[in-house]
Amino acid sequence: MSDNIQSFEQESRVFDPPAAFSSSAHIKSMDEYRALWQRSIDDPDGFWGEVAQTFDWMKPYDKVCEFEAPDARWFVGGQTNMAHNCLDRIIAEGKGDKTALLWESEPVDDAGKPEVRAITYGELKSMTCRIANGLKALGVGKGDVVTIYMPMIPEAVAAMLACTRIGAPHSVVFAGFSAGAIADRMNDAGSKVILTSDGSYRRGKVLPLKTTVDEALANVPHAEKCVVFKRCGNDVPMTDGRDYWDSELFNAQPDDCAAEPMDSEDLLFVLYTSGSTGKPKGIMHTTAGYMTYAYLTTKYTFDIHEDDVYWCTADVGWITGHSYIAYGPLLNGSTCLMYEGAPNYPEWNRFWDIVERHKVTVFYTAPTAIRAFMKAGVEHVEKHDLSSLRMLGTVGEPINPEAWMWYHEHIGGGKCPIADTWWQTETGGHMVTPVPGATPTKPGTATLPFFGIDAAIVDRQGNEVPPNEGGLLVIRKPWPSMLRGVLGDRDRFVKTYWSDVPGMYFSGDGARRDDDGYFWIMGRMDDVLNVSGHRLGTAEIESALVAHEAVAESAVVGMPHDVKGEAVCAFVTLKTGFTADDELTKVLKKQVQTEIGAIARPDEIRYAEALPKTRSGKIMRRLLRQVAAGKEVTGDVTTLEDFNVVQKLQGGGDG
Repeated sequence: MSDNIQSFEQESRVFDPPAAFSSSAHIKSMDEYRALWQRSIDDPDGFWGEVAQTFDWMKPYDKVCEFEAPDARWFVGGQTNMAHNCLDRIIAEGKGDKTALLWESEPVDDAGKPEVRAITYGELKSMTCRIANGLKALGVGKGDVVTIYMPMIPEAVAAMLACTRIGAPHSVVFAGFSAGAIADRMNDAGSKVILTSDGSYRRGKVLPLKTTVDEALANVPHAEKCVVFKRCGNDVPMTDGRDYWDSELFNAQPDDCAAEPMDSEDLLFVLYTSGSTGKPKGIMHTTAGYMTYAYLTTKYTFDIHEDDVYWCTADVGWITGHSYIAYGPLLNGSTCLMYEGAPNYPEWNRFWDIVERHKVTVFYTAPTAIRAFMKAGVEHVEKHDLSSLRMLGTVGEPINPEAWMWYHEHIGGGKCPIADTWWQTETGGHMVTPVPGATPTKPGTATLPFFGIDAAIVDRQGNEVPPNEGGLLVIRKPWPSMLRGVLGDRDRFVKTYWSDVPGMYFSGDGARRDDDGYFWIMGRMDDVLNVSGHRLGTAEIESALVAHEAVAESAVVGMPHDVKGEAVCAFVTLKTGFTADDELTKVLKKQVQTEIGAIARPDEIRYAEALPKTRSGKIMRRLLRQVAAGKEVTGDVTTLEDFNVVQKLQGGGDG
């Protein structure tokens, strides 16, 4: 069977960067982008060696890159430290009093005002060093993995920096995961110490994090210490000899701590990503290459300047929070906004209220959030002055053109470039993305490769496929922030990423390139439908459905069919004010047929109040496939936001 996916989606709208934006951008034109990209491909050692001169090195590297697939070593022989380069280096540039983290709480007082903290680079360094010294006092040393299970508070970033300062790799677990998920990750990493909080706020409620940690530690035989940051003031049990409050352990520590010299290839962190089956994969990222790539992608993708107020709405528990909250912005000496809670608390206008009050200039969020805002209604946006925004970004999944246009018009006011970024936990940073001052954008495409990225669409033999033909999205050359392995599982690393196409990193995604060379992500290859011998990507069908004014969000999966082999089953949530009925079902099926073709017309449309999603907002199509096939939902559901959504879906749909 061919691996080439058939593609029908067409997009003729093109948006050039505004001239005023380009005039002050780091990269001002496509000629400049092409020349720099070509140099990064032809002379990667020269290109990345030049970027690396930005940083302080405790020992200079001997060689920029050594690579023999699947193994890469970057900045060979060099020694540096991530926390030093995020903090000390920036302070030495005279920015000690500049705000590093601008934090806002979810709860608001009786007057409707949240708590706001502005933490300077100098203050963040002191906080980081006190935590680092406290970890040392607990016996944490170089190479010891520290687990972090914390809410979105500044101390979470300081904890990450403290670990990197003393050479202890961190394993951040999203503070919404179950006790079982924590235990699995601690056991896999051999982690003896966990940092947590008494609780976290979510939609006005206190989630008891320490209680969850206690349950987890009962199943981690080697666990030794637990440090609890006080955030919510909820009652928590403390185990003598094991548990410490942050105030008793960290506050008395010196606010200076020497940064540990780290080999370029020393483990910086491990971050677990779920497989569709089996135990989570511990993705390993190392020090110097990841640092270099996080720095440059932040600088160029977001066109970061000295006076920007940058806001990434992700959580530090995900790779987006690692690269584009904790590290990339700080390496650039930026002011990074952190918000503690939900986007719709206490009202659906919370994000836009934050943008207006803090005069956010660069805003980076997920397509699933954008579609939720679309569903809630534009009136929540129109209450606020968003004129401070100068550029927008999206992350986490392909953005459908309808949501792209809504974002462009209602959030960006028609004047902000949008960086639709494609990348993965495994890649460490943006791989395909517009450069906002240079790249003409089209709704729904991540456009062109970032510097140093030799991306291609190929067949199983590694041959490039023609334009507008779907295939496997691969990277053919090494890049600095590439994953170095799966913790403790060499075979899984090789099999998952390096065995499908000889000598190339396979992303697991299907994609196509259009006549301009732009990349269109068509979904995970394991989400591809095989309808009557035609291989169809799910993303295009979903995009066609969301293009209808009634549809807020859709997810398409295959279901067994006696004749076709597989039939198209679409799960749809509607915008407020629209009602599911037979007539709408006919209209939506016709919509897909008109936009893509009869072969993609859904056999069944099921309406739902909500779709099953992970806590990072990704739709769990694996569960939907089981629902569509009439099977009982099985497998790992620890990342599921709300299991009630699945139970409601199992109630059925239309014909």
